[in-house]
Amino acid sequence: MIYHLLYPLHTSISGFNVFRYITVRSIGGAMTAFLIMLLLGPWFIRKLKQYQVGQVVREDGPETHLAKQGVPTMGGVLILFAITSSTLLWARLDNPLVWLLLFVTIFFGLIGSIDDYRKIKKKSSDGLSAKGKLLMQVFGASMVGLFVLLHPGYDGQLSVPFLKNIHPDLSWFYVAFAILVIVGASNAVNLTDGLDGLAAGPTVISAAVYLIFSYLAGHAVLADYLQLPYVQGAGELAVFCGAMVGACLGFLWFNAYPAQIFMGDVGSLALGGALGGVAIIIKQEILLAIVGGIFVMEALSVIIQVGYFKLSHGKRIFLMAPFHHHFEKKGWHEPKVVIRFWIVSVILGLFAIATLKLR
Repeated sequence: MIYHLLYPLHTSISGFNVFRYITVRSIGGAMTAFLIMLLLGPWFIRKLKQYQVGQVVREDGPETHLAKQGVPTMGGVLILFAITSSTLLWARLDNPLVWLLLFVTIFFGLIGSIDDYRKIKKKSSDGLSAKGKLLMQVFGASMVGLFVLLHPGYDGQLSVPFLKNIHPDLSWFYVAFAILVIVGASNAVNLTDGLDGLAAGPTVISAAVYLIFSYLAGHAVLADYLQLPYVQGAGELAVFCGAMVGACLGFLWFNAYPAQIFMGDVGSLALGGALGGVAIIIKQEILLAIVGGIFVMEALSVIIQVGYFKLSHGKRIFLMAPFHHHFEKKGWHEPKVVIRFWIVSVILGLFAIATLKLR
């Protein structure tokens, strides 16, 4: 909005020329989202307490988590508001890719809000059925996959990190691949959201890395130099990623141990869907497995645990899944688990950036 209102005036006021730069608007989006979270956070927490929108702790979880019962949840509503409003304020609104990314983020947030509402209403950790949630996620993700495949300039080819001349073409199977990436990312972030600050920290890092890749993917000269797929208009997604960084940093202000608020499924499903959406739109799908390695590890720990439990008739590999609970059971304090996972996420983020030259 700022671009459309102020940039046209740059012929009269030269200072307004600054708003044409994606870098400036990305920083503006990040700062705006952060301030929204910081200023509205205390009021939002009070309102959640007033309406008794509290966390419902799973009965089979670690004993130390029983103290989290009743802590305000659904903080993801505020995260979504901060991301959406900041993106609308700083991004170019004539870019269909921005609207596509907002769609998938809000749609997955809506799924999470229904799930959270049912949990709170029933005072149980059981919300939407797994089948119902998955069907809605598949529908939302398929819209993104179809849009990308049918949009001019796109195709079904994949970009493989480290390999500059390998571009497997999935053709129409790309839609199914897009569903796998977006739904998988959404559920992986959801599974990671089990400790104070654990999901928000790696999301900040992942969004920051994709901010860089979005900018590069939308810059014809830099994309060609770095041998990245050029996606016209993808640079504007850097503004969205900046808003994600700012919103999640602002949320961490209140979500850091001991948490005053949780994001709930409305936050975790939306943030995961957003990361998956960015990865698909800028044609850096496989990279998400690297930069979001923490999320992948958490999801795999659940799959391995459940699969081995069924095959071995009751035996377990981990003390508890997802993976972060395994370390809690081993005696690690919650902040230590979270910070060490953040450290790993930073290393993975740097490794993902390194793929720009290691080709």
